[in-house]
Amino acid sequence: MVAKIVILAAFALMTITVGIIASRKARSFKDFFLGGGTIGPWMTAFTYGAAYFSAVLFIGFAGKIGWEFGMSSLWIAAGNSFIGVLGVWFLMGPRIKKMASETGAQTMADYLEKRYQSKALNLYTSICIFIFFIPYTAAVFMGLSYLFQANFNLNYTSALAFMGVFTAIYLVLGGYRSMTMIDVIFGMIMIAGVIILFGSVVNKGGGLDKIFAGLTSIDPKLTSAVGRPGIWPLFSLFFLTSFAPFAMPQLIQKFYAIKDKRSIYRGMIASTIFSILISGVAYFTGSALRLFLSPATAPNAFKNGQPLFDALMPELLARVVPPALSILILLLVLSASMSTLAALVLISSSSVSKDIYSRFINKNATDKQMTLLMRVFSAFFILLSVLLAYYKPATIVAILGISWGSIGAAFLGPFVWGLLSKRMTKLGAFSSSILGLAACLILYLKGMPSPQAGTIGMIISLCVNPIVSILVPYRKPDPAILNGTKS
Repeated sequence: MVAKIVILAAFALMTITVGIIASRKARSFKDFFLGGGTIGPWMTAFTYGAAYFSAVLFIGFAGKIGWEFGMSSLWIAAGNSFIGVLGVWFLMGPRIKKMASETGAQTMADYLEKRYQSKALNLYTSICIFIFFIPYTAAVFMGLSYLFQANFNLNYTSALAFMGVFTAIYLVLGGYRSMTMIDVIFGMIMIAGVIILFGSVVNKGGGLDKIFAGLTSIDPKLTSAVGRPGIWPLFSLFFLTSFAPFAMPQLIQKFYAIKDKRSIYRGMIASTIFSILISGVAYFTGSALRLFLSPATAPNAFKNGQPLFDALMPELLARVVPPALSILILLLVLSASMSTLAALVLISSSSVSKDIYSRFINKNATDKQMTLLMRVFSAFFILLSVLLAYYKPATIVAILGISWGSIGAAFLGPFVWGLLSKRMTKLGAFSSSILGLAACLILYLKGMPSPQAGTIGMIISLCVNPIVSILVPYRKPDPAILNGTKS
């Protein structure tokens, strides 16, 4: 226990030190939010992967989905890697960087305003980002708190408070540059951690053959192509987590900040390999849960004989990984989560300072004022997320599902089609976003699981924009607006 505390303290000190160093370089809003737009391919690859995966994956998704679907959950890992990473980098990365250079846009809401000539779209999407990123951030805090609870015997509230304060200090100091600097280290820790995790699970399970045989003996569906919940729930999780990244603001931001188009192609392969390793091991580990945990052997992970999904992975990690190496697993999840939290908080605070305050409240806001406001709202956003995490309104998977589904439904139609086709119209963008988001929320409130509700909302968003844009007469955008020379 003493060794864990010492290593964790060193990790925290290193993280804050990087934040202090980076704060000296964050002299403008662009420095704080985009690292000056000069981030290289390797740093971008690590920060993209680390922002994509967090405690939500290792604690929530790997636990619940692995337990229910078994090895068929690896389809989700494949979709995340080859669609959510490789597909986004190859299809969207160069277009996003070109768009950012041509329009001068620094945020997604800023681009949508210029692309569709609509201030209302800017305001609407900025509000969506701030609102629906709160549950996502809360889900990450929940996962980390469960992990600290299992490793240090802290109560949930104390662990949550610690993570909230730590995140606020680290991020408010240096912004995006501190995030990318530390993400390279975080990424290396994550790679070392998943290698140890995979080896520990295979060793404890007696080898891959025995793991598959053991799962088959429990339930043949655990090793079939589609797990017991069925094809529709599996497809929904696959679609939600693999296609939402095409319009997730915290991931799209990476291409605004990358150095140039050549860096995109260099970083693409590294980011994909990173994703295959991280997501593959996470879902494989979750799939093996039934071999190691039961109400008799892990009473803290069950209630009345039923699994507490958010508690499964912390219990497994504490039992399977050798004590001498367990601190690396803790740092693995902590590293992934810190990067995700930083990305979410930066995007949310920028939606207020850049897209709302400087665009609608104080058009003469100075760069210094916007940077200060962004720091303040970063802390405020963390506070709101911690409060939501404290009340634990649902499982991590349910909370993340409604967050990703809502953001995907609101942005996929306007953003993806806006980049791919010049024929998309403002009415098409608004219609796709509003109808997709409304469908997602209504279905969820009526009792549909959040991954399914989010998937339907995202599909509606993708389909509506081109349909409405074809039916509504096309009006060529003003070149002055597209080039950022006219507001």
